[in-house]
Amino acid sequence: MHATNPFLIFTSRFDAIGVRYMITGSVAATFYGEPRLTNDVDIVADVPDSAVPALADAFPLADFYLPPEEIIRVENVRPQRGHFNIIHHTSGLKADVYLAGKDALAEWGLDHCRRADFGEATVSIAPPEYVIVRKLEFYREGQSEKHLRDIRAIVEAVSPELDVALIEKLARERGLSDIWDSVKT
Repeated sequence: MHATNPFLIFTSRFDAIGVRYMITGSVAATFYGEPRLTNDVDIVADVPDSAVPALADAFPLADFYLPPEEIIRVENVRPQRGHFNIIHHTSGLKADVYLAGKDALAEWGLDHCRRADFGEATVSIAPPEYVIVRKLEFYREGQSEKHLRDIRAIVEAVSPELDVALIEKLARERGLSDIWDSVKT
């Protein structure tokens, strides 16, 4: 296991099998904004059907919980929100894997993700605009203030390079403008 960045136990395997992915959620929010504790890593992945066997090989059942290939295939064809977990038995670390599917925002994020050094490895991180828009959606769904704190921290930390016009466009298209307006003021 990677001592400095425990989530590398997951991302290094995606890299090894050539599956496009990006870290998002609280790990990405911490990367762009301010640190906070989290028990898992959220990963958006583009797992073509042909890569499902390689995924099963990369996360062997002796070391990881990974759903059966049939379940991953079912989740992969959902038009949105396909999802499964990978759990490392020894450490208990968990990756929430969200499948890109036909989600235009996920596809945009994968096309624009950044490669970032995390100690001993380089990983793919979702663009800050993607993280902000998803956190706006998660706030709307659950009203958890942690999402608004994450958004504010990201905006404050990366504001000079942030594509605010893109965020406003995506927020408008997704009915999130009122939340975005309350956060950015």
